[in-house]
Amino acid sequence: MERIAVLGGGSWASALVKILSENKSQIHWWMRNKNDVQHLINFKHNPRYLSGVTFDLNYVKPSSDIQAVVSVADWVIIAVPAAFVQQALEELSGDAFKGKVIISAVKGMIPKENILISDYVERRYFVPNSHQLVVAGPCHAEEVALEKQSYLTIGSHDMNTAERFCELLRNRYVKANPLDDLDGIEYCAVIKNIIALACGISRGLNYGDNFQAVLVSNAMFEIERFLDAIMPLHRDLSGSAYLGDLLVTAYSQFSRNRTFGNMIGRGYTVKSAQVEMNMVAEGYYAVQSIFELNKKLGVSMPITNAVYHILYERISPAVEFEILKDKFK
Repeated sequence: MERIAVLGGGSWASALVKILSENKSQIHWWMRNKNDVQHLINFKHNPRYLSGVTFDLNYVKPSSDIQAVVSVADWVIIAVPAAFVQQALEELSGDAFKGKVIISAVKGMIPKENILISDYVERRYFVPNSHQLVVAGPCHAEEVALEKQSYLTIGSHDMNTAERFCELLRNRYVKANPLDDLDGIEYCAVIKNIIALACGISRGLNYGDNFQAVLVSNAMFEIERFLDAIMPLHRDLSGSAYLGDLLVTAYSQFSRNRTFGNMIGRGYTVKSAQVEMNMVAEGYYAVQSIFELNKKLGVSMPITNAVYHILYERISPAVEFEILKDKFK
């Protein structure tokens, strides 16, 4: 039986625990909130997220002790919002991940340091890229809870390890495939949240389907230019790990980033939108990281720039999108 640690108590962490535990892996599930852990033990469901999912405690072992959870696992999945990864892992020693495979299920970057989760894990915990994986693809947690057909891509520099993890994920409603583009998948997952924010803002401003289609198609060029500049590699960006993930995040009712952007477009302040959502929109933090990185790269990224100006420089969304719409083809 595979021993897997899942770090995080949110909806995506809950969805991954559901998938893996139903495949009879032993899941050691770390949640920071001790009351949530006790609730899970008593009632077999997460009180905050995907509360309709019942977990089999023969396979799921909840705990608020992160050191104990990590120490017994062979695989460690990080499923904490990027802005809180450092805080979540701060109790772990520098060699806590030694000999383990680390999987990032985080679609964001470490704020201020402006680095990917995989880069942070390598620098802070000395885990080489060959022992890291990235979970990507169009797969909302809410649809996993409903057991809708879903697709995951596991990015890695080691295809054998990626395939082994795919086997742990595959079931009647989840298909998983490996792909040898860990960095590209990770950056694309970050930027697509920024694009989803832009789509949400456009909806809040009453732009229609025609405009959003053009926005998304131009976004693919923006993503391609950025990836070519920061991590050049021959990629087919029409794949589900790239375009597929972007589309579901840009259009789905379950997209936090789209919802957050919609609120901004309708006139909410950043703070009021965050309070009302009570969930983390990764794109809010990601746009600052990508904007700062791009100061050195000098890539043409009009959508990213527009979202940054709106969220961090408090430029009117209506004014910014009047400028943006003239840059599209």
